[in-house]
Amino acid sequence: MGAGHGHLLHYHGHSVVHRAPGHVKVVALVAFMLLVVATPREWLWAFGVEAAVLLGVVALSRVPAGYLAKRMVVEVPFAVFALLVPFVATGPRTELLGLSVSETGLVAAWGLLVKGTLGVLASLTLAATTEPEELLRGLTRLRMPDLIVQIMGFMIRYLSVVIGELGRMMTSMRSRGADPRWPRHWPMLARSLGALFIRSYERGERVHLAMLSRGYDGRLPR
Repeated sequence: MGAGHGHLLHYHGHSVVHRAPGHVKVVALVAFMLLVVATPREWLWAFGVEAAVLLGVVALSRVPAGYLAKRMVVEVPFAVFALLVPFVATGPRTELLGLSVSETGLVAAWGLLVKGTLGVLASLTLAATTEPEELLRGLTRLRMPDLIVQIMGFMIRYLSVVIGELGRMMTSMRSRGADPRWPRHWPMLARSLGALFIRSYERGERVHLAMLSRGYDGRLPR
């Protein structure tokens, strides 16, 4: 159940959100993201309403909060960047927890954090409640160009293959006494990532040639 069902981000369930058509959820996500981005940073009440609506959808989906919270770690680099903005931004200064920070930078950091958090949580909710195949069918119903849908389909299909190969390469590095977390071993890590890119590129070429040999003409059989 959960991550092991169909895709790394998908959480298996039968809630009303899970059963909703994929194209409806995609349109709802895009509309929600546009609304969040367009919301002025000073409108705290509006962010509260948007957060309440989003949390309501999460509750309806019955996806555990811990399941989504673990995957929110993807936002950490953006959060670190946002926290640095008040210290490097120019303009009038103010005191915050005994530190001198920029007032405009503080407002900008707040905007980045709240909008980024709402956007990431909404995207994870869509991924957790929608099977990849249903998501691709939804994009097709929305008239997304067929070539883009095909590329996204292959990306989803082979993502687990690439992640598995990366895991084996990390295990091989550790067996030779190298720890990818140590800066002194980062050159070896960089070479491994380069090799992974070449292998993935060559695998893509082999898959394409195999498709051509089976009569692929730019469209996948339905």
